[in-house]
Order: sequence, then structure tokens, then C-alpha cells
Amino acid sequence: MSQSMNRRAMRAGSAAVAALLAIGLTSCAATSNGATSADGGSSGDGAGSGEKVTIKFAWWGSDSRVASTQQIIDAFEAENPDIHVEPVSTSWDDYFEKMNVMAAGNDLPDVMTQDDRYLTEYASRGLLADLASLDVDTSKVDQSVVDTGKIDDTLYGIATGVNVHAVVADPAVFEQAGVALPDDTTWTWEDYSDIAAQITAATGGSAYGVQNYSFIEPVLAIYARQHGEEIFTKDGAIGVSPETIESWFQRTVDQIASQAEPSAETATEIQGAGVDGSLPSTNKGAMAWFWSNQLSAIEKSAGRPLTLLRAPGDSEFERTGEYLRAAMYYAVSAKSEHPAEAAKFVDFMLNSQTAGDINLTDRGLPANLEVREAILPKLSDADKTSAAFIESLTDDGTFADSKPVPPKGSGEVSDITGRINSDVIFGKITPADAAQRWIDEVNKAIGQ
Repeated sequence: MSQSMNRRAMRAGSAAVAALLAIGLTSCAATSNGATSADGGSSGDGAGSGEKVTIKFAWWGSDSRVASTQQIIDAFEAENPDIHVEPVSTSWDDYFEKMNVMAAGNDLPDVMTQDDRYLTEYASRGLLADLASLDVDTSKVDQSVVDTGKIDDTLYGIATGVNVHAVVADPAVFEQAGVALPDDTTWTWEDYSDIAAQITAATGGSAYGVQNYSFIEPVLAIYARQHGEEIFTKDGAIGVSPETIESWFQRTVDQIASQAEPSAETATEIQGAGVDGSLPSTNKGAMAWFWSNQLSAIEKSAGRPLTLLRAPGDSEFERTGEYLRAAMYYAVSAKSEHPAEAAKFVDFMLNSQTAGDINLTDRGLPANLEVREAILPKLSDADKTSAAFIESLTDDGTFADSKPVPPKGSGEVSDITGRINSDVIFGKITPADAAQRWIDEVNKAIGQ
């Protein structure tokens, strides 16, 4: 998934869910022959009758994910000849719109991929099953990762894999500037800003120290956690203070002034260019923030080895800010006609080494720790770097707790943050005004 999720899809997805599901839509899964009877019941006897059961599985992703997922389905069906898995795939841009249409037609898939920004949306309307009540083994998944899919202690999603937001660094630019790579186990936010300014100055502006971070909501989440706060509390309310948000925006204003990062105009162009147009991808900058599983794509564009650095400030405050994020979730429809078969397929994708060997890191670093360990030798160098990075943070206790699942309407936050940041860096509003506006707009989005 790209650094900036498609905002149109998020707004359309959230609005469509509210419009379609508020009228009391119920979902049903495909029956054993892919059809339903006139009264909505199954037109076949299903499991136990000798007839093959059909379940639907929906996901978003690229053509390569379509191909690899079909390989997983084929392997599952070979082991479970009484179950047929019907694939439903689309791009991220269209995914939640398609799910809403399927819900409107009483045909929500038995198993679906979910995103954390929509998990509450679907769970709050009774569309998702409690996975703890189904036969899915989570014993090989770290409890903090399992907890990322819980809302009010009910398990609505199981993480397919995990990512962490971190600083992608280009050692070649550091060397060009004559600046040493920082000790990321001890560096502070002041170190981060100072090092970036030094790099820009030493290269005569041919390379910048950092790419603007304040377009990016996950960095604010890290910064808030370091200050003992969360963007959203477990109750679904805003949990970050105006003072913390203001200081976060102020830092980027100061970094533009010191030329540690590009001007507002240049920063906006870079942000719009996505992963391939980022500073590290184009050899024009030393540091930028991305999800750990994006390292491989950035390194491919850069044409040289890159590395990952922990968030500055994680040793500066009492609490670490870094958190494990589910790359995506497996979820089961609450109205599935075949919950046992749906759960068996989820269990296969989560715990089967066969599925792990096919997926590798395509759905994040595997949540199952034994599967994760087994795939490591098969990964690319960049993916090995990402895996080792996550393991090092895990081993030293950086991931002390999980970030609460965001509330309904939180899909708007990325867009809100980006728009307000544009006004900040172009000098239209102050960081203090931006903080209050952020809180006001986010409260409106989540219905507070």
C-alpha cells in the first residue's frame, strides 16, 4: 500500500458504509453452490451432506497479490476438498466501495480483508463475527498483535502480518555529507532536526536532510505515544493534546526555516509523487518516514542499499512511541452461512507454513511467529532488513502496548492531517491554530 492511502476511497468508503448499513442491511455468504434461496436461506445442505461448500474471500491488492492468493486458495482446497473458495479481489481504491455494494446485495464475503480504519465501522453494525468464538488458533501470535484487532475486548480482526513506521535512511547521502549515521537507540528529536540541517548544508542543498513528516498521521501517533497520549483512546475519543499537536507542527516549521527539509512547494510535490518520488527513492535526501514493508520498493527505486532507523525520541521520554500495526486483518462475516469453513480458511492463511511461504511479506511480516521465523531465509535483502528491524524492537521491549483500534470516521484523519499541514507549511495558519483545527475537524469526522 502506498504511503498516502487514497483519500477518495476512504471518504467514499466511510460515507457509503453509513448510508448503506444504517438501513439495516444484513450480510450473507455464498452458499454451497454460490446461490441463495428466495427467503435468503441456503439452497444446499452444505458441509456434512457430501456437497462442496463455497465461501467467498475478498481482498485488495496488486496483480502479484492476486496470483499469490490464488496459489494459497489452491493449496487450501487441496487440503480441504469439501470447501471451495471463491476469490473477490480489487484495487485498494475500489475495495470498500465494492464491499458496500456486496453488503447492499446481502452478499458480504464470508472472509474479508479489513483495514484498521474501517474495522470499527463494520464491527459497530454487527457485520463481523467474534473470531475468538471460532476455531482459529492465535497461540503463535504475540498477544500485543492479537490485541490490535480487539474492540471492547471482542476480537473482530486477526492481523495478517505486522509493519512498523520508521525512518528510512540512505547511508550514501550521510557519507556524501560527511555526517555519521545516528545512534537510533539514543537519538532525540533535537538530534533528528540538527542532523538533517547539517546534511542539507554539507551537500549544498543537493540533498535534503529529511522529507516533511507532518503530512503523515502515523508519525503524529508515534509522537503522541511518546508524550503518554494516543491519537484515539480505547473509548474512541481524541487522546492527543493541543500542546502535543502544536509542538509536532512547530518542528516542521522550524525544519523548513533551517533548510533541514525542503520548502513547502517542494515538499508538496514530493508528497504527491508517492513512494517512487520520495527523497530516498530519488537519491535526493537522507531520511524519510515510511512503513517498514515499503523499504524494498524504495530501495529498488533508489538503486542502492538503504536502512531503517527507530523513531527519534523513543529513549527521550518515559514511553516509547513505536507500535506494531497490522498490515491488514482477516475478518469473518457475522452472517456467514459457513462460519466453520470460513474460520478454517483464516486459520490456514494465518498458521499454515504453505501460506506463509507464498505470502512471504506481502501481507506484512507474518503475525505467526513460527511462520515468520521459517520464511526469513527466503526474503530479499531489503525484507530481511525490515524483519531484523522489527525483531530488534520486539526483543528490547519497544512495543510495550498496542495502539487502540481507531473509531468510526477515522478514515478521514489522514486527509485532515494532510490538508492542515499544507496550510501550516505555507504559513497560512500557525501551529497553535493548526492544532485546534485538527481537533475540531477530527471530532467532527468521528461524530464527537
